[in-house]
Amino acid sequence: MTRGTTAPNRLRRVDRWLAGPQAWRLRRSTGPPVVVDLGYGSSPVTAVELLHRLRPVRGDVEVVGIEIDQARVAAARDLEQPGLRFGHGGFEVPLAGGARPVVVRAFNVLRQYGEEQVPAAWAAVVDRLAGNGLLVDGTCDEVGRRAAWIAVDGDGPQSLTISLRLAGLARPSEVAERLPKALIHRNVPGEPVHALLIALDRAWERQAAVAAYGVRQRFRATAEAVRAAGWPVLDGPRRGGGWASSPSPGRRSGLVRLSGRSRPRSARCRARRTRRRRPPAAAPGTRRCCPSGASPRAAPRCAHR
Repeated sequence: MTRGTTAPNRLRRVDRWLAGPQAWRLRRSTGPPVVVDLGYGSSPVTAVELLHRLRPVRGDVEVVGIEIDQARVAAARDLEQPGLRFGHGGFEVPLAGGARPVVVRAFNVLRQYGEEQVPAAWAAVVDRLAGNGLLVDGTCDEVGRRAAWIAVDGDGPQSLTISLRLAGLARPSEVAERLPKALIHRNVPGEPVHALLIALDRAWERQAAVAAYGVRQRFRATAEAVRAAGWPVLDGPRRGGGWASSPSPGRRSGLVRLSGRSRPRSARCRARRTRRRRPPAAAPGTRRCCPSGASPRAAPRCAHR
């Protein structure tokens, strides 16, 4: 059983990935897609958040939180609602009626197991997936600013995603302590994941001059340099400051996905609201004399007249 530590909004990065680049898995499901939050911990808040983030993609999505601790399952029952339920279980992913999940998100779960136990856990979960299903095995820090996850399907690990908060980032290799269990002990010279982090750090240092245009531009230049060096970085820059994936560097042919944001979403939203609050333009033939945009005749006592 895991320690169960969790926090609101901690898994926002992987949730955005599931609702963005991986949304096609939900849309292609012929019936209501089932998404499992495996090992949600002492608080079911991450399962509730997952439901709210996936509903815009598929309104009929069903999120199931599964925990091996019966007490945690009982405590979460009060939060059940249409599209959200909780159950007892582990890597066997027990679902009512033998349903097969489209996505199983197992975050900060396998990190507390031995590396030799990872393949068996992956095999147990993948065996329960739907035809186009995906297991997301990942780790993040306590507030979700640094995260890394491996996407696994029936053919094995497909990609490694590294997601970082760019503000205050000294070097990309800071994510090393948050690598998934299958990779964290392989971050040593001679291993592909170690070479990847070294390549990221060197590219980050060489793109220091680009920081004059913003940290997002520096990160974008870093991703482009790593791709040019031969690393299989997937996709391209996205709105919000990131790049999407590459195969898992546990194999040299694996893909790596890089993503980053320069400031919290709340700050961006405040900026947008501020832009929307600008005073309306003055009517044709008049001039603006006060914040309301009124003309001098309409506002004869205006102090700006």
